[in-house]
Amino acid sequence: MSVRHAISRGLEMGRSVLQLGLLKSGGRVAAKLRADRLRVGPTVRTVQPQAFLPSRYRYYRTSLKGLAAQLQSAGFRRFGGGGGSPRNRAVFLAFGLGVGLIEQQLEDDRKSAATCQEIQAVFSKKRFQSPVKPFAPGYKLEDYIIGNQIGKGSNAAVYEAAARFAPRTERESPLQVQLGEEKEEGVKARSLSCCSLGSFPLAIKMMWNFGAGSSSEAILKSMSQELVPAGPLAIKQENEQITLDGDFGIVPKRVSAHPNVIRVYRAFTADVPLLPGAQEEYPDVLPARLNPDGLGNNRTLFLVMKNYGCTLRQYLAETPPGRRQASLMMLQLLEAVDHLNTQGVAHRDLKSDNILLEFDSADCPRLVITDFGCCLAQSDCSLQLPFNSMWVNRGGNASLMAPEVSTAVPGSGVVIDYSKADAWAVGAISYEIFGQNNPFYRAVGLESRSYQEKQLPALPSTVPADVQLVIRLLLRRSPSKRPSARVAANMLHLSLWGRKALANQDSVGMRKLADWLLCQSAVVLLKGCTGPIGNMVEAELQRSFLSNLDLEDLRTAVGFLLYGRDQRQACILSA
Repeated sequence: MSVRHAISRGLEMGRSVLQLGLLKSGGRVAAKLRADRLRVGPTVRTVQPQAFLPSRYRYYRTSLKGLAAQLQSAGFRRFGGGGGSPRNRAVFLAFGLGVGLIEQQLEDDRKSAATCQEIQAVFSKKRFQSPVKPFAPGYKLEDYIIGNQIGKGSNAAVYEAAARFAPRTERESPLQVQLGEEKEEGVKARSLSCCSLGSFPLAIKMMWNFGAGSSSEAILKSMSQELVPAGPLAIKQENEQITLDGDFGIVPKRVSAHPNVIRVYRAFTADVPLLPGAQEEYPDVLPARLNPDGLGNNRTLFLVMKNYGCTLRQYLAETPPGRRQASLMMLQLLEAVDHLNTQGVAHRDLKSDNILLEFDSADCPRLVITDFGCCLAQSDCSLQLPFNSMWVNRGGNASLMAPEVSTAVPGSGVVIDYSKADAWAVGAISYEIFGQNNPFYRAVGLESRSYQEKQLPALPSTVPADVQLVIRLLLRRSPSKRPSARVAANMLHLSLWGRKALANQDSVGMRKLADWLLCQSAVVLLKGCTGPIGNMVEAELQRSFLSNLDLEDLRTAVGFLLYGRDQRQACILSA
């Protein structure tokens, strides 16, 4: 639409609305204007721009429909407030002109929204499938061969395991690529695993049972958070009927499978056995029949999962990832957090020890979030926890609690909002991924409850500028000024794969981005049809991005990236 045509169309629309208003009786017009003034909220629900994004990026925070509604409301009010004064006539004329100018953008906006919905519908149908073959038995501890201890936390011990009912050929070959040999110059061989993944492809987590009693029902109720990532056949059907009402209310459903979230294949109760290292590692949690001084109960909960080579902390201590790999690792964590949050789960204990790692066929690390013992799971997905007493558990690792959690003071009506708490923790862990000390551990000494954003240590210059921007935004103290995990993930997706689509974005609106989305969808679909070729982690990330497309979230991500780009250019010019 040319400027001349837009001006003509706007003037025409303005005159038609003006004539329509003049034909009405004065009383009806006055009554309508009075009603508009007395109305508390706008007639059309709009997405308001956030204060932390400058006004020049308003388009990327406010839908055009909402902007048109605001113009319309302002025009009617100005026109009715002062009769036919030149000022009010000019305002009303500007309103008509504005409607004409944004009409084409409104059409582009509708097309972009339809494109996002169509792409999302295509990719959301193909859910992630676990690489482990389903198996029918495995609901008894005797069904497994248990090896050495591979991990221990504050509430459980983890052992390598293999299924007795699995064919020997399956037990001798890993289910996924193991920690491989040296592939790049200057990179250490990844011999981080303390066990043989080929002989023991599974892991069994034995929970420590101090006060839950020894009945299956009491154990499942007390440890219900551990079952959040459980699969549909994890518990026997007769036990499935037990109400899982843990510390934070009824768990309505378990989260669906995701490539970056641990999957529990079996969950059952059994008598606590005397496993290797038990007397030395955790004698106090053993029952009295195994240790006269032990405080544990006779039965406890066992969880069967896939065995991974190492934790993120172990991997980073041995092998610093490259720049692109580190960005992909951070993106995986954001995708996992978004997947959990959208299903009403906040992990609340994210740290590098609770993140497991393996490699795909292209030797790219795949991260998996585990250990849901401290999670908050809700049916309404609000992720808000009433904090009326100091005895309410606000989460796990105190060092990586988001500011809104660590500074909360219990009281009547106080609620802790966890909707962006895990995303904040990802920002802190990202320092470790990019080879730095976590700023909220003792080495640096910042505290989440008192730090100032200017105190955050600078990241190395090798870290991409867009990634640095995402980390800074995630570590903002105020959750209202912090992007959600979905928006932060979209920023990294666009930075990694959509740089050309962002070029000259100010002049083309969302049209160029919508075209890029269609091309990206075609590429991902073609890769899926030709089989597992190339980087499987990247393919999983791209599918996750396309299956979660939302125009408003995408627009917000674009606004942040353009804002960061302009800030960097301003710094260069001032220097």
